[in-house]
Order: sequence, then C-alpha cells, then structure tokens
Amino acid sequence: MKKTVSTIRDVAAAAGVSTATVSKFINGTQRFSPAVEAKIQHAITELGYRSNPMAQSMITGKTKAIGLAVLDIANPHFSSVVKGANRIAQAHGYTLLLVDAEENPGRERQLLEALSRRVDGMIIFTRLQESEMDWLVKLNHPLVIFGKLEHLQLPTVASDDFRGGYMAARHLITQGHKRFAYMGFPKSRRNAERMGGVRDCLRAHGLELAEHEAAAPSAGEGERLCSSIMLGAEHPDALICYNDLMALGFMKAAQTLGFRLPADISVAGFDNIQYGNYTSPALTSVDLQSERMGMAAMEKVLAIIDGKDVDRYTVIDPQLVLRASTTSRN
Repeated sequence: MKKTVSTIRDVAAAAGVSTATVSKFINGTQRFSPAVEAKIQHAITELGYRSNPMAQSMITGKTKAIGLAVLDIANPHFSSVVKGANRIAQAHGYTLLLVDAEENPGRERQLLEALSRRVDGMIIFTRLQESEMDWLVKLNHPLVIFGKLEHLQLPTVASDDFRGGYMAARHLITQGHKRFAYMGFPKSRRNAERMGGVRDCLRAHGLELAEHEAAAPSAGEGERLCSSIMLGAEHPDALICYNDLMALGFMKAAQTLGFRLPADISVAGFDNIQYGNYTSPALTSVDLQSERMGMAAMEKVLAIIDGKDVDRYTVIDPQLVLRASTTSRN
C-alpha cells in the first residue's frame, strides 16, 4: 500500500494551529511562543513532514540557492573555490548552482542572466573587462565578484596577486637567479597584477623580465611555449608562470627536451594545486588560498542577502609554498 505523504494541513491539524502559523514557522518569517513552536516541531517529526522547496519559494520569493560562475571547473583551483563556497552555503541551508563559463565564453552574459533568475545571489569569476560589466549592476541582484575592480561599485573577494608575484620573484632573487621570464595569460585581469609584482621586484634589483604570452591558462600551452623559451641563444634560469597548470606543462616539456629541473631552470607557479606536490620535482607555488576565497565570497553574498553591511573589498593574503622546482644559484 502506497504511503501517504503528510501535508502542511496535517501538521497544522496535529499541532492544533492554522496552516498559516505552520508556514511562518517553517519559513522562519515569524516566531511563536515556545509551547506553540514545540507542538509544531513535534507534529513535523511525528508525521515525517518535509516541506516542498518549490512551494516554499513561491511563498517567500526566495530560492535558497546561490549561483557560482567559474572559468574552468577542470582546473583544481576553481574546484577548491567551489568546495569552500559550498561548505558555507550548506551550513546556511543554501544550495549551490554552478556554471562553467569556459564551456560557452561567447554566451557568458546570457548564462549569467539566466542563472540570476534561479538564485538569490551570485558569485562570479569573469574574464570580462570592467568596461564590459555594467550590465551586472543592472541585474539588481546580490553579487560578489572575484578579483579587483577599479570603478564598479560591486563587492569583491580577491587574492593579493601583486604581492604573490613579488614574493615569488623576491625568493628567486635571494636564491641568486639573474635571468627571469614570465609566462602569462593576458586575457585574465589578474595577469597584470601577478606580472606587475614580479616586474616591480626585479626592477628594484636592476633585473629584466622576458615575457611570454599563452593563449590559454593550460598545461598544453605551457608545454607548447617551452621550446621557444628554452631553445634560444640563452634561456632564463628562472620562470614564473601565471598558474600551476602552465608551469606543470612547461616542466614536462623541458624534461623531454633534456633539461634538468631545477639545475637548468627554476620554475614557480600560482594556485598551489594539489598535483604540484606530486610532480618530479614538486612545484614551488604561490598559494592563493582558493578554498578560503570561496568561503569568504559565500559569506559575503549571504550577508548581503540578509541586509547586512559588508566591506566592499576582501583581500586574502597569499603564501609562497617552497618545493624542489626552485633551487639556489649562489
């Protein structure tokens, strides 16, 4: 015999209150006396009642969902961001809806506009320039953007990419490196900050920086650019890459070409993804605290939804993680 599903009317009848009272109790829109709340909770437990999220959304106007747009879910950096954001969302009774903008970069705006209609707030990674982001403000939705913004008045969470680049360069200079190269990804707004930190540190020590541009922030691009970096008249003795994936691709190709790492060239990246700890040699990296970034962004958007004041900028300090891919030349 099919089990009957309990309804809100059944709960109201068992507790001796109106359906409106049960609804307000479940949705948290009104508090009642401890005795009344105890009766309602007892009835819910005894009847095994479960609220209907769709019906609840129609009543409250809230979806209890947060949208998160990342640039490439296959990149472990973004996976860690998702993990951190989801931990906070679940702790507050929210569901996370994920969009991978890398799958349809030409439709990023349409994807985000569609997402905004299904969630109470959004957290967004985007490669759009600030001049292309005015429409985000017009969504009239609680938003948090990853990365620094100069003009748009939107809450942000960012790692200190400039400081991370400076730290990596400073460490390599201390180790005695003289010939530096940077493998960058110019399409990213964060690239200029990372390279700027490297360049400023080198300039302070009278050193030059050779730039190499990748078409994508991927291991494949790091591998592709390796020969042009290493097979010239004089190759660099230190390379800093925009991210760990590019660094790992470069390292594989360099070893295939017969170079010894780090004896011939020291390599460092950004993100501190877990795979960098298992390569040979293990990869020195700037840890941008990816999981913490996701947590901070989710906490901020939930605070905005609750009508609380939040700081416009949240900057998370990086940490340089030293491993065997860099060595002393002193």
